[in-house]
Amino acid sequence: MADLTPTHINWQVPSNCQAHHTGRFASAVIPLRRGTLFSFTLYLNRAAQAGDSLAFVVETGPAPSESRHTRAVLALSRALVEGTWSATEVSRDANYMNFSILSPPTAAVGRYKLSLQVTCANKVRTHLVGQFILLFNPWCSGDLVYMANEAERQEYVLNENGIIFAGNANYIEARGWYLGQFHQGILDLCLVLLDLSLYHRQDPAGDTSRRSDPRYVGRVISSMVNGNDNDNGVLEGKWSESFAHHENPSRWSGSTDILRQWAQGNYRPVQYGQCWVFAGVAGTVLRCLGIPTRLVTNFNSAHDANHNLSIDKYYDPSGKSLKIGQDSIWDYHVWNESWFVRTDLGTAYSGWQVIDGTPQEKSQGIYQCGPASVLAVKQGDVQTNYDCGFVFGETNADICRWVCYSNGKRVRAYCDTTSIGRNISTKAVGSNHRVDITNNYKFPEGSAEERNIYRKACAAMPGSSAAPRSASPPEADASELVTNPELFGKFRLVEPAELGKDVHLILSLANLSTAPKTVTVNLSVSTILYTRRTVQEILKEASTVQLGSKEEKEIPLRITYGHYGASLTDDKKLLVTALCDVQEGVKLLVEKAITLETPNVSITLPPTLVANQVATAEISYANPLPEPVDDCALLVTLMGQAVKINVAGLAPGERSKIYFEFTPRCAGAMQLHVDFSCNKFQHVKSFVLMHVAPAPGAP
Repeated sequence: MADLTPTHINWQVPSNCQAHHTGRFASAVIPLRRGTLFSFTLYLNRAAQAGDSLAFVVETGPAPSESRHTRAVLALSRALVEGTWSATEVSRDANYMNFSILSPPTAAVGRYKLSLQVTCANKVRTHLVGQFILLFNPWCSGDLVYMANEAERQEYVLNENGIIFAGNANYIEARGWYLGQFHQGILDLCLVLLDLSLYHRQDPAGDTSRRSDPRYVGRVISSMVNGNDNDNGVLEGKWSESFAHHENPSRWSGSTDILRQWAQGNYRPVQYGQCWVFAGVAGTVLRCLGIPTRLVTNFNSAHDANHNLSIDKYYDPSGKSLKIGQDSIWDYHVWNESWFVRTDLGTAYSGWQVIDGTPQEKSQGIYQCGPASVLAVKQGDVQTNYDCGFVFGETNADICRWVCYSNGKRVRAYCDTTSIGRNISTKAVGSNHRVDITNNYKFPEGSAEERNIYRKACAAMPGSSAAPRSASPPEADASELVTNPELFGKFRLVEPAELGKDVHLILSLANLSTAPKTVTVNLSVSTILYTRRTVQEILKEASTVQLGSKEEKEIPLRITYGHYGASLTDDKKLLVTALCDVQEGVKLLVEKAITLETPNVSITLPPTLVANQVATAEISYANPLPEPVDDCALLVTLMGQAVKINVAGLAPGERSKIYFEFTPRCAGAMQLHVDFSCNKFQHVKSFVLMHVAPAPGAP
C-alpha cells in the first residue's frame, strides 16, 4: 500500500478569517491569531488506515527547536488543550480529513510551516502541507495584548484611518494618516522588517523565540522604523528647511507608499521622515502584527539631552536665541502608545506603553525608544525599562532660560515649570475628535503631587540636580521653582495669525512691585522649524518702558508678511522673544511660538458613496498671500493611491476649485486626502472621512 501523503490543504479561509478578525488582510498566506483555534481540510492520496499514526509539526524561524518554543509536535488528541499547541481530528471521509489546531496565546508571532507527520510500520515521514502567519490576539484573554473593549479593538487594531495632531499647544490641527495595515503586501513587509533587524542578525533563533512578547517586538519595531543604525531601517530622518531631490516629510499622508518604496529600494531607508512619519509607519506595523496601538502627540515636547530634567535655553542680551547645548523643545512630537501587559514590571505598569521610532538618542547602543510604561512616567519611576526617564523628560521637564553676556557670565532669567508636556492628544475611539490624555502622563501642573513626582524623578536621574554634571551651568538647579515677584510679561495675539497676513501681537508688561521701574525691552522674531530650531532672525526691536507702581502697559508688535514671507519654512512657524531687563538686575524673558494658520482646503462629497461606483468630490483651495502663486498642484490620495493634478496659478487672495472623480473599491470607512502646493508654500493639507456603502448585491 502506498505511503499516506497529503495532496493539498483547504484553509477554510472565510470561517477562519472571521473567527480570527483577519478577513481584511490582502495576503497570499492565511493570517491567524494566537490563542484561537483554526480548522482546515487536508486531502490525502488514500484513506487513512488503522496503522497510520498522524501528528502535526509547527515550526517558525531558522533552526526551530522545542526548547525555544519555535517548534512543536502535535499528536492528535480527543480535545484541544488551552495554553499549548494541540490538534484534534474533527471528521474524515474517503480522501480527506478535517482537523482543528489550537495555538497557545504565548506563541511567537511570525511565519509558520505546518507539516503532517505520518508514522507507519516504524517509519516516520514528514510532509509540508502549508504555511500560515501567526499574529498577536487582542481578542484572547490569555494574550498579553488582550483588550477587553470591542470598540477599542476596532479602533486600535482594525482601523486603517488614523489622525495625527500637529501645530502647537495653542493651535492644534488634525492631519489624516492612512495606516493601511491590511493593504496588499504590507503584512509581508512587516515580517521582513523584523527579519532585517540587528536583533535578528545577531541571534536569529533567539530573536524568533522572543517574538512571543509584545514588549520585545515593540522595541525591535522602534529600532527598525528609523535607518540610523545601518540596519535597513525604513526611514531616514531630516530636520531642516531643504530636502534636495528627496521627499519632503510633509508630503507623506500614509504608510503604504513609504513601506513600498523601502522594499523597492532594496530595503534602504526612504528619504525623508520626521516624527509624525516615524510614528505613522510604526503604528502601521504594530497594528498589522496585532498589537493595539494609537498615535499620540505631545505638545511642547522636551528633548533633555543631558538628562538633568531641565531644558536650558540660552539668549544674548537682545533676546536672540543662541545655539548652545543640545537641549531642545519641539512644538510637538508624535509617538505611539501600544497596549499590553508588562511581565517585567508587574501588572501595576501594564496598559499603555510609549514606543517611539524617531531617532533622537541611542538606547542600549541603538536608536530605539520604549516601551516605556505611561503609568511609570506619571509616577516618576524613571529607572524602569525602557527609556522611562527619557519620556518623563519629554513630558515633565522644567525650562530654565539663561542670558549670556560677552564676558562669559550666564544669568538665569526665569525657570518655567509648567509649559512642557501640554495637551497630550490622541484620536478618540470611533470618531475624528481629539482626546486629551495629559493626565495619563502627569499630575496637574502646579499641584503638590506634580512637584513631588518631579523631585522624585530628579533624585533618580543620573544627570539631574541631585547628581549634577559638569556640562550644566553651575547656577542650574532643575528642581528649584523660580518665580519673579517683581515683573510679569505675556504675549497675546490680537487676532488669529494667518499665512499671508500681518501678525499683530501685544506684549503686556506688569510691574508687580510698588517701586517704579525702567524696563529695557529687546524684541526678536525668527522663523523656526517645528523643532524650534531657528532658521532666520527676521525682526529686531528695542524700546524702553516706564512702569509705575503696580502699573501694567501694553507694547504692540507688528510682524508683516514682508518680514517673514521669504524665509518661512514649510512648518509655517515664528518664534517671538522679549528680553525685559530692569537696571536693578531683574530680568524676564517672554517667549511665544506662533503657527500661521493656512487657508482651508475644502472637500465636499456627495451624500451617498457606494463601492465600485464613480463619485465626484469638489475640492476648493486658495492663495492666502498678497502676491500671485504659480506651479500649483493638488495631490489627492485615497487608500494609499495618489493622483497629482496640476492646476492654474492663483492671483493674490484668489480661491479656486476643481471636481475630482474617483471610485472607492471597497465598502467601509476611508479617508480622502488633499495636499495643495505651489511655488511660495507647500503641503497645505486637508482630509475627510467618508463611509462607503456596499455595492448592491454584495455579500
